[in-house]
Amino acid sequence: MYKSFFLLLFTAMVLFSIPSCSDDDEFTVSPASLLTFSQDTVSLDTVFSRVPTATKTFWVYNKSGNGIRCNSIRLEKGNQTGFRVNVDGSYLGASEGFLVNNIEVRNKDSIRVFVELTSPANNKTDPTLLEDKLIFSLESGVNQKVCLQAFTWDAEMCTNLVINHDSIIDTTKPVIIYGGLTVAEGATLTIKNGTTLYFHENAGMDVYGRLLIEGTPEQNVVLRGDRIDRMFDYLPYDRVSGQWQGIHFHESSYQNSINFADIHSAYNAVVCDSSDVSQLKLNLYNSVIHNCQGYGLLSTHSVVDVVNCQITNTLNDCVAIYGGVSRIMQSTIAQFYPYDANRGAALRFANSRDGVILPLYDFNCINSIVTGYADDVVMGEADSTAYYNFSFDHCMLRTPAIEDTIRIKNVIWEDPKDTVTVAGHKHFKVFDTDNLIYDFRLDSLSTAIGKALPIQDLLFDRLGIRRDEEPDLGCYEYVKE
Repeated sequence: MYKSFFLLLFTAMVLFSIPSCSDDDEFTVSPASLLTFSQDTVSLDTVFSRVPTATKTFWVYNKSGNGIRCNSIRLEKGNQTGFRVNVDGSYLGASEGFLVNNIEVRNKDSIRVFVELTSPANNKTDPTLLEDKLIFSLESGVNQKVCLQAFTWDAEMCTNLVINHDSIIDTTKPVIIYGGLTVAEGATLTIKNGTTLYFHENAGMDVYGRLLIEGTPEQNVVLRGDRIDRMFDYLPYDRVSGQWQGIHFHESSYQNSINFADIHSAYNAVVCDSSDVSQLKLNLYNSVIHNCQGYGLLSTHSVVDVVNCQITNTLNDCVAIYGGVSRIMQSTIAQFYPYDANRGAALRFANSRDGVILPLYDFNCINSIVTGYADDVVMGEADSTAYYNFSFDHCMLRTPAIEDTIRIKNVIWEDPKDTVTVAGHKHFKVFDTDNLIYDFRLDSLSTAIGKALPIQDLLFDRLGIRRDEEPDLGCYEYVKE
């Protein structure tokens, strides 16, 4: 009985010690009492018109010493700008006249505001500033404002686009792909100059016919995801891998060419299905493949030529060659994928996969750097029952040295213990893992400078490759900022 009594007494004392927060608060009408905002401007960066944005939030604090009532909270321009606002659970919709009434913010309390945007088309070629204001009308008669703003950009939007006839895409206007883009068998799609294709999540390009990407040194064709906002203040979604599905060349697709392209933040950037090795599958020249959540280049029993390219930072292998005929020349293959320590190799070449024999008729790597975080990023895998022909000439490889004077010539073996000049990322100009910014051009300290095999000028002219008087290993010069 005594235990029950003391328990009831303790409970009563606790309940009476909790201050009332409803009836005893005083609400002021003094103009000196104001709300405080976690930010006075909410920016949604650059967004595509007619495409819903991610949600931004901010806080409204009351530090005045008394409760504050808002007679109304409203959008200054109503429904004219496309901003959508929810204040502490109350939506500023059309039925409410794009405002809410009688919102209380008690002393030392706060409310949260959510902001989204679907902007109307602006009929302009460049991003255009769009602004509205969220007005807090206090009971004192004072109006406080928070600015809402974004740069909106008109884009062409395509859903489940199928190319059945020879077609050309050549535009400075952004093109957003929903669902996917398919090049049908017998059709050729040419993408030219500075065209940028923005692929929505789970969208990619399936090529059954032929794809020609014809950028220039000044105007690369860009293939990327469609998120142009930020995951964090320091991190745009454009630097996040796995934003779209990449390019898939199916069995029926031949004579494809990618020249001066920037392909980044995909899942599998480029996949080549098993095909007839008497026909060229893909020429990949003067291009960047970067930051993929799968493979950079995955080639199965195909003929692929890679010249003057950068293929970097992928969760699976940067380059995986299973059978067929392939050449990698004057390129940088670097495996510094930042999101997962269980990353793949920089370069893998093999004559079988999952128990299926895929003869490696010929694989050549010339004048290239193959490096990464791990001590060994070059993986050669052979089934003794099938062709397995490969060679490395004038390359820098991060793998234990191999004694093979027939297939391996003039190779510099990276020493993982040397952290001054050749260890992994020390080759490159910018390696900012905090902000995920990379510049894979060679730093002046790199021991790869001056080690390339001089190649006939005619070859450089034919491929449009830039060269210095003293060639470098992996001399790829284009870097996407």
